[in-house]
Amino acid sequence: MKRVLLLYISNNSGHHRATKAIEEALYLARTDVKVMNMNCFNYTNPVLEKVINSIYNKVIKIKPEVWEYLYDNPKVVRRTRRFRKLIHKLNSKKLEKLISKFNPDVVACSQAFPCGMVADYKKKSKRDFALIGVLTDYAPHSYWMYDNVTAYIVPSKQCKKRFVSSGIEKDRVFSYGIPISPKFFKSTNKEATRRSLRLNDDLTTILIMGGGQGLGPIEDLIYAVNTIEKPFQIIVICGTNKKLRGWLEKRKLLFRKKMAVLGYTKEVEMLMDISDLVVTKPGGLTTAEALTKNLPLVIVNPIPGQEAKNTEFLLSEGVAVKAKNPLDAAVLIEDLLNNPEKLEQMKLNTQKHAQPQSAIKAADLILDLIEKKTKK
Repeated sequence: MKRVLLLYISNNSGHHRATKAIEEALYLARTDVKVMNMNCFNYTNPVLEKVINSIYNKVIKIKPEVWEYLYDNPKVVRRTRRFRKLIHKLNSKKLEKLISKFNPDVVACSQAFPCGMVADYKKKSKRDFALIGVLTDYAPHSYWMYDNVTAYIVPSKQCKKRFVSSGIEKDRVFSYGIPISPKFFKSTNKEATRRSLRLNDDLTTILIMGGGQGLGPIEDLIYAVNTIEKPFQIIVICGTNKKLRGWLEKRKLLFRKKMAVLGYTKEVEMLMDISDLVVTKPGGLTTAEALTKNLPLVIVNPIPGQEAKNTEFLLSEGVAVKAKNPLDAAVLIEDLLNNPEKLEQMKLNTQKHAQPQSAIKAADLILDLIEKKTKK
């Protein structure tokens, strides 16, 4: 039995969705594989996880410029090296227990923290397992760089160049894309999806997303887009934000545009299939899913750091426009609806970055590394 340990941090996050996509692909590929998919931070130190998540959320809301300074700052990377080593050491006993009990052939991490922790443990323990770093954003940062990571799966060729320029051998870096569910490789029944949401077949559809937690100025966005004269309909995904969903459900009949309001859903691929444009925060997984479905993006309120870097990439590739605020988003949407040639060109640009088989390729790499290990 082949054993694969997948580590992420934060439930209902892009990191988690990436490991779930890889797990799904592994089970599609083989029956003789056992996968453990775990929130690493919650397992090794649940109290510290809550503290750090709380601090992070407060910093993002109150002082986002602080996170912007900390993110991928070489000075901060150097100065926090000892602190990170200490955290790894504090978590090493639980990690050793987990790895000794499960005995994985491969450990794949979708976030830099567990990747660094496992890299340090691997060096000290001299255990024989492959370690893979799986990036879920379009710009890598220095916290990913470890000399004993067996392989990196990265979103793009530009990202691979950054790793190589930082001293990572090019044959250890694979530009397979951000792992998304294999479901995104299949086409869905558009008419049935529209019918289930009571949407029209012949109207432009705009998908508004706030990530798994339904974050962002969605209420203001709804007010703003309802000022647009051009006819269209709206799908809003509220994620786990029950307050937002309730607010929209109470008011949707008051708005000019027809609107379908959803909570957390596992059918994003079906909703994207019937959409023409997505308005969202540029999280890596949401972005990869949208590009796979050839959907141009209107970006609103990117978080400093990873989302700001994702935005830079998407703008440079001509697949997105960035709004300063909800009213600006409405202006940009109206401009795109009034310029179908521009919207079509953005859709064509997405094709260069659509990687629907990303999770399948990641699973193949994992299985290949296991085969190489057994032949030693």
